[in-house]
Parts: sequence; structure tokens; C-alpha cells
Amino acid sequence: MNRFIPLFLLITVSNLTAQNSKKDYQRLESKVIEWRHDLHQHPELSNREFRTAEKVAKHLKSLGMEVQTGVANTGVVGLLKGKKPGKTLALRADMDGLPVKERNDLPYRSKAIGKFMGNEVPVMHACGHDTHVAILMGAAEYLAKNNNFSGNIKFIFQPAEEGPPPGEKGGASLMIEEGVLDNPKVDAIVGLHIKSEYRVGEIVYKPRGFMAASQRFVIDIKGKQSHGSTPWQGVDPIMIGTKIIDGIQTIVSRNLELTKEGAVISVGSFHSGVRFNIIPESAQIIGTIRTLDRDMKEQIRDRMTQLVPTIAKAYGGEAVISIVDGADITFNDPELTKQLVPSLKRVLSEDKVYQIKAITGAEDFSYFQNEIPGFFFFLGGTSLATPANEIPSHHTPDFIAEDDALIIGVKAISQIAIDFLRN
Repeated sequence: MNRFIPLFLLITVSNLTAQNSKKDYQRLESKVIEWRHDLHQHPELSNREFRTAEKVAKHLKSLGMEVQTGVANTGVVGLLKGKKPGKTLALRADMDGLPVKERNDLPYRSKAIGKFMGNEVPVMHACGHDTHVAILMGAAEYLAKNNNFSGNIKFIFQPAEEGPPPGEKGGASLMIEEGVLDNPKVDAIVGLHIKSEYRVGEIVYKPRGFMAASQRFVIDIKGKQSHGSTPWQGVDPIMIGTKIIDGIQTIVSRNLELTKEGAVISVGSFHSGVRFNIIPESAQIIGTIRTLDRDMKEQIRDRMTQLVPTIAKAYGGEAVISIVDGADITFNDPELTKQLVPSLKRVLSEDKVYQIKAITGAEDFSYFQNEIPGFFFFLGGTSLATPANEIPSHHTPDFIAEDDALIIGVKAISQIAIDFLRN
């Protein structure tokens, strides 16, 4: 018996496989769009993604997967086993919305109301997490149907990426704590984020530091209250606060080696006083720190801790600073990135998959990457017809992501999974 398969037969089989995949994606596209519209109409805040989790779990169970619910409060994990033993790849999507009121005329716009810090607030998918969930649901269906790989795929639907409510635990770190990367042990993890700055049909990435670590700082200043007409009788915390804001900005401009990586210190809140003619007793400054290098992150923390009380003391007051970690650096493993980028280029043309510089946004996907090799990329979400100066930012009432991007995301995630487990 001839052990060699004729070349024309190999080509025919390959063509049939490609045609079948194309048909599978065509059938999936309308379902993925329908899921996305439903999710967009019914957004839920962090650690409150009950309806979303129920929808995801039902879908994964219908595909015959082993499904865990209630992971890190409302997370869902599905396990798809391949035909033979092999590596385990995790694919992650985040599920939570934001306390933002949607401002557009989409037929599926959100009118949802939720509770945030004790107050009723409008809720919107203002960062595209609805698209991430729909894309991963679509990839789960495609991979379950085309299960000709070795190993396993873990589908991780994560709550509270935007941060759990005060006093609660949540997000990627809690999922890790509860064992999401075990049983079976995950070898690598992949995630994507829809991005309004890029157009539909584009995918961008960066090896190593891709997104910044985020930290939240709070500075409490104590002065001495006095009448506004006699400032010499008091200690002005507002004046001290302005000196502190000015001083901490010199850390980036004068203490950091900025040719190495970028960094940002931004003040987002400065509160003090209640009346025009009273110098108040206290003030509070709240802001964020963004870094792309771990040494620079520690350098900023140390320098702020030194500067803040010293500046306050120089003007007769006191100041205490606390710095709390948010997300860590989203660090794309160089070898994994090199391995997976060709998979993305199989989905889109060479010039549509390209490397960019790091950005100062943050992602708690970084916590997974602290444990195992990970790869995170951006999927273009804006129509080619939208003028550059009219593209709305994430986390705003006008944010929008195009449905046309969804099937590209499904193909990208699916191709990555197939190629990783095949190799």
C-alpha cells in the first residue's frame, strides 16, 4: 500500500477545510452580533454580572463543556477538552459595564440602572466588554464544533475588570486566588480588547510592556483653619496642596529615565473648603500613577512618599499619602507573542496586523500574565467612515464599537487557539 498521499489530494482536503471554516464563521456572525446587542442592552456593574454570567454558562453547557459558575463572585469558566492530551490554553473575556449614561441613538442602547456606592446610576458598556463576551462565546462555539486539536481550552469569562466595589474582592486576582489557572494547569493565556482608536480590520500588539501598571493615590492634608482675611493665623491646606501637585510632577520630569519608558502622574480630584471666606482645615488630593517599568513604578512610589510629607511640613502643615495598586503591567511574553502573531496574520493581511508603542491605559489581565505567559492584543472597533476627530473615547457616553469587528475577533481568537494547540 502506498504510504504517500498525493499532493493534489492534500490540496483538495485543505481547500475543503477552509471552505467549511468559512461557512462556520458565516453562520456564527449573526449569532455573535445578536448576543452582543443583547449584552449591550443589559449591562451590569462589577461583581453584579448575574444575567451575563447566566447567559454565558447556558451557552457553554449547550456546547457540552464542563462549566463552573460563581468563580470570583460571578465569573464563568468552561473547559473544552481536545481529542488527545496536550497543553492547556486559556482564553479570557471581561464582562462588566460602567456607571455611564449612554448617549446615542442605537436601537440596542442601554437604559439599564444599577447601584454604585449606594446610589442608583445608569449603566453602559462604555468600554466594549459586551463585544469581548460575544466574541469569546462565538469562539467557544466554533472551537467546540471544530475540535480536532490536542490539549484543552479554558474559556474564562471574568467579572470586575473595571475594579470591584469598595470593600469587595474581585477581578482577575480573585479568579487566580480561587484556582482558575489550575485543574488542568494552564500553560498560556490570551485576551483581546476592542479599541476605538483603530479601525475595523486592524489588529495591533506589542511584545513586553504593552499597557501600564495603574496605582491610585490619596493625599490627606491637615492645616489650620482661619478667616480668609487673616491667612497668617492659619495654615492653608489648599496652598499646600498646590505645592504638592507641582512637586510630584517633577518626579516624572526630573527623576525618571524617560528614554527607557514613559510614566504618568495625574491628579483627578482636589477637594477642600466649603465657603469663600474660610481657609479650611483640610484638603484631599486623589490621582493615578501609570508606569510601564517595574523599577520606575517603585521609584515613583518611593519619591512620592518622601516628597508629600516634606512639602507639607515646609509650609507648616501635615500630609499623609497612601498608594494602592490597581492593575500591574500588561506584559506580553516575547516568545509567546512571536509564536502567536503569525496566527493573527492568517486572519488579516500582513499590513493589518502591526506593532504599536505602549499605552498608559491599564488592564487587570496583567495579573494572569504575572502567573503564566500571556498575550494581549487590540482589535480595531471603529468604522473606516468615521473621521479621526469624531472617534469617541472609551469610558464615555458616546463610545461605540462596530458589529463588523466581532467576527474578526472570533476568527483571531479561534485561529490562535488552533495553532497554539497544534504546535
